[in-house]
Amino acid sequence: MATTVAPAAGLDRYFKISERGASVRTEIIAGLATWLTMAYILFVNPAILGSIPDHTGTTLPFDQVLTVTALAPGVMTILMGVVANYPFALAAGLGLNAFVAFTLVGTFGLTWPEAMGVIVIEGLVITALVLTGFREAVLNAIPMDLKRAIGIGIGLFIAFIGLVNAGIVVHPEAGTIVTLNPDLSTLPILTFAVGLAVTAALVARKMRGGLLIGILFTTVLAIVINEIWGHSAIWTAVGPGVAQVPDKVVSTPNFALLGNFSITGVFDVVPFLTAVALILSVMLSDFFDTMGTVIGIGGEARLLDDRGRLPGMNRVLLVDSLAAAAGGAASASSNTTYIESAAGVSEGGRTGLTALVVGVLFLLSIFLSPLAGVIPPEATAPVLVIVGYFMMTMVREIDWADASIGIPALLTMIVMPFTFSITNGVGAGFISYVAIQVLRGRWDKVHWLLYLVSAIFVWYFVRGLLA
Repeated sequence: MATTVAPAAGLDRYFKISERGASVRTEIIAGLATWLTMAYILFVNPAILGSIPDHTGTTLPFDQVLTVTALAPGVMTILMGVVANYPFALAAGLGLNAFVAFTLVGTFGLTWPEAMGVIVIEGLVITALVLTGFREAVLNAIPMDLKRAIGIGIGLFIAFIGLVNAGIVVHPEAGTIVTLNPDLSTLPILTFAVGLAVTAALVARKMRGGLLIGILFTTVLAIVINEIWGHSAIWTAVGPGVAQVPDKVVSTPNFALLGNFSITGVFDVVPFLTAVALILSVMLSDFFDTMGTVIGIGGEARLLDDRGRLPGMNRVLLVDSLAAAAGGAASASSNTTYIESAAGVSEGGRTGLTALVVGVLFLLSIFLSPLAGVIPPEATAPVLVIVGYFMMTMVREIDWADASIGIPALLTMIVMPFTFSITNGVGAGFISYVAIQVLRGRWDKVHWLLYLVSAIFVWYFVRGLLA
């Protein structure tokens, strides 16, 4: 008589859920937490890519960009879960989308298809570097304490993003670079404060799904405040339908932007060397953002080995590289592994099932975008702050007594949030580490790949294309 395998048991075996100390329920909750924390990209990406017309006068329509912004990460995050079996989610990279809009289109005069062609090219180049083993070799050449510093820096970066999204930290017109919002008496600030207090209390009580419950609670609170005291007008500047009871649940997707890219166009618009520099600049940011993110989140999930390496890392990097090209092909900008994946990891997500849940939710968002648009930034901001706390706990494991690692670690950690770039932090850490080791006469202790990567970073900073 044939035996029947329970669906949960099949999932457990395929994703090795029990082996990593998780459960199917935990993985599903983790996927929900990650998606809710990332859902803002569904509206931020269309706002950025649709903010500027190209030289032909073409502007990317909001609804079409939203569709591909949900489609690309849906497909690629599922691929990450099934192929790599890690809880990493992907979506259009913030900063990279701004580079596409304001540098490629705004400064260099590329059309939108030509700008997306640049993203496709850099994604394919990075894919080739993965297949040759170069990208993983660079990752394995990084000292363990510097890997920890990358994770901590990402934690600070995440917390800083949370405070910025909540409106607590602002950029003043004059004076300090950043400062406390001079008006903390607004209802959105109150929403964030209550949400942070409740979410932090749930986490402190070690409640399962605390981050997810915190997001849902704060969203409901925002809706109540918006409807009763704000007459549905408090969050209108954030986007349509934010913190409001949606008038519809399903919307019709528009796939018109799929495949609207040109690989050769960039070489017709700008000189060959300039085109190469643009492609390399995007590639460097994509290359090291992902490496830093995976190291940081992998460390938080205790998935790294004793040498700070992630087993099966090449599969993660391969999917991520293909996602960059897929994002360009979909006109959604480069898709990359998201630091917000740490939200699901903090909920206990340890396997690709978490990513699978996130991917399915993104695909559903193609049709259910009105529901995704209800979540205000003040509901996800508390989660980002708390995830930053989780990742900061690794600071105790760094050998601070050794200045040759402590100083590069410090630079790595502070440059990320202060410059709003993971890549900048990684570059500062690499360059300072190599320089200190050489000047103290220990040049032979540095892996040759670090010399190469540090030289590339020197060029990257001097060139300043992504500053």
